Amino acid sequence: CGGLGGVMAAACRGAKAAGGQTIGILPGKSATDANQWVDVPVATGLAEGRNLLIIYNADGIMALPGGAGTLSEIALALKTGKPVVDLGDWRIEGMIRGGGDLESAVAKLIAIIQEHND
Repeated sequence: CGGLGGVMAAACRGAKAAGGQTIGILPGKSATDANQWVDVPVATGLAEGRNLLIIYNADGIMALPGGAGTLSEIALALKTGKPVVDLGDWRIEGMIRGGGDLESAVAKLIAIIQEHND
């Protein structure tokens, strides 16, 4: 993920709790900007340009409510053919509706990724 706070920190915390390893692709030049649950911080100095690196290194995207940064990640994911499950209210053509709750949306995204990898 993007390796900072908010939803990014929650994603890292959840991944760690499930026994996963986390990578934070950071917008700034300092690896110390990463949240405490990032195992591998990657400082880029690219600001919002790092969103493309996040997308290229993801198997799929979970789109939660957000702002322009989230919207740019959604657009990049759709342009590169990555599956995007919408858990917010984006209603953008090509996105997959996630359903009403996070667990269902995550299960849907994992199933799509596994189907694509088979």
